[in-house]
Amino acid sequence: MRTVTATGESVQDAVQSALKQLNITEDQATIQIIDEGKKGIFGLFGAKPAIVKVSQQTAPKEPIETDSNKLELEEKEVIESTKVHMDDRDEIDPVEKVEDYIRKIIAAFDIEIELTTSKDSNVAIYDLSGKNIAMLIGKRGQTLNAIQYLAQLAMHQYADKYYTVIVDAEGYRERRKETLEQLAKRAADRAIKTRKAVKLDPMPSFERKIIHTVLHQNTKVETESNGAEPNRYLVIKPIE
Repeated sequence: MRTVTATGESVQDAVQSALKQLNITEDQATIQIIDEGKKGIFGLFGAKPAIVKVSQQTAPKEPIETDSNKLELEEKEVIESTKVHMDDRDEIDPVEKVEDYIRKIIAAFDIEIELTTSKDSNVAIYDLSGKNIAMLIGKRGQTLNAIQYLAQLAMHQYADKYYTVIVDAEGYRERRKETLEQLAKRAADRAIKTRKAVKLDPMPSFERKIIHTVLHQNTKVETESNGAEPNRYLVIKPIE
């Protein structure tokens, strides 16, 4: 009896990999799930591959419903349930839908966080607060920016008009804005003094816009964005 151990992003992926190596179909195999794996936060952080052991058998077997099979079916049902058809958009509140989506993301962190939602015209604001809020902000706001990016994508799906999504955490956005304004002025002064271009670290477009705006009236420097997302960055150049 030939046996193959295979890995994959999901149990089904690992099984298909093993079946391909054995050149058999699933009804000709005995499948042993060693590790169901883990998707991790956002499908990226803390992910573990699924591991299966597949053996070839001579007689066909009846399909067995495993816990993994149930998980795969449940996952498909969740994905299908979150799909929104154009005809259904008028029947839902996209701001509330995105709030539910953000709550599911936060739940993956396994910390207690309060979420307050408000709306001003076409701007939806989701404010997070709690004892462990620093975990959701991350270094230079990277985690918070990732949550906001995902929430904006979800809003595009749910809403039939454009909304700007802001995910804040106990006033972090305003503090970050002040930090960026100070950074812009210091970088401009350095560019003028050294007569050399100053390159800033990569940052999302809405943060780059803050720096562009601050230096727009400065006639001694000019700003430009270079690189490709998500590593797009700003360069501040002295004007000859």
